[in-house]
Amino acid sequence: MQPINRWIVVISITATLQLFGCQKPDDRHQVEHPAQVEHIEGSELSRVTFTEKAMERLDVQTAKVGEARSQKTVPYSALIYDPHGHTWVYTSPQERTFVRHQVTVDRIEGDVVYLSEGPPPGTVVASVAVAEIYGTEYEIGH
Repeated sequence: MQPINRWIVVISITATLQLFGCQKPDDRHQVEHPAQVEHIEGSELSRVTFTEKAMERLDVQTAKVGEARSQKTVPYSALIYDPHGHTWVYTSPQERTFVRHQVTVDRIEGDVVYLSEGPPPGTVVASVAVAEIYGTEYEIGH
């Protein structure tokens, strides 16, 4: 191979490598975070917002706070205890968004929790995947 041809090959290879090395990463390789956790100013609480795909993957389901015998009720599956023994539910002020709300349990009968304090009747609360929401809020397992 003649010296000029060698230089043309070397320059071509170098230019090709630089061209591919300077390209922006492909959008398909961007990491999509399944949830966003943002602190609620003026409180110790956070707002957890999931992507649609994360909601499907976790199979998050909701129910409404009910009322029976003049007491607020929630499904037993909506209740979660923190490490200090306090009881909470996750309200859903808008679709795919959850905020922890402290409740006071009066009694539990089967799958129904009767509350002496809690969100008003009609409030939407998470009833399935509550532990996963809690883990996301506190970044447990990350």
